[in-house]
Amino acid sequence: MNWGAMLAPYAQVVEELKVKLKGIRKQFEYESRHSPIEFITGRVKPVASIIEKAEKRQINVDDIERKIQDIAGVRVVCQFVDDIYTIVAMIRSRSDLQIIEEKDYVSEKKESGYRSYHLIIEYPVETIDGRKILMAEIQIRTLAMNFWATNEHSLNYKYKGRIPKDVKERLQRAAEAAFKLDEEMSKIKNEVQEAQRMFHSK
Repeated sequence: MNWGAMLAPYAQVVEELKVKLKGIRKQFEYESRHSPIEFITGRVKPVASIIEKAEKRQINVDDIERKIQDIAGVRVVCQFVDDIYTIVAMIRSRSDLQIIEEKDYVSEKKESGYRSYHLIIEYPVETIDGRKILMAEIQIRTLAMNFWATNEHSLNYKYKGRIPKDVKERLQRAAEAAFKLDEEMSKIKNEVQEAQRMFHSK
């Protein structure tokens, strides 16, 4: 398997999606409107992680592109919970990609406390061998959800997915605190946005 050749189009998908999403953010800024997008990150899954996932799910090497949906991943981080659904609606209305699956872990959190909105999309990319349609995952979450998920990811890595019970309980409490923060911020959303508009107009 030539991993470099296989993953190059996925890197292109990530870059193109980042450019398009940053374009949305800029348009809001030009119109002096609140942008639902705070920042965007993206990555192509490392080869070791792809192999590990394939082995765990007993996926044949030839089926990796068909069965692993998050080789290309883009994360959109926003300020408010409402912004998540604004971004989802925007992505749904686009004609340059096709949504094939949606998972709403914002209103239906995972048992661990994890919250985020996941979209699995099909995205056409032009390669030297012609057009390829590849799958990618877009995760949309608030700053508070992102802070929690980043720490949970680190702990999962440290404990190889077997986080000790007391740490797990603390994480669940932290997840609830993060969501409480999001709820409280949503209540003063208009105040915050007005303050930001005043700041930017200077």
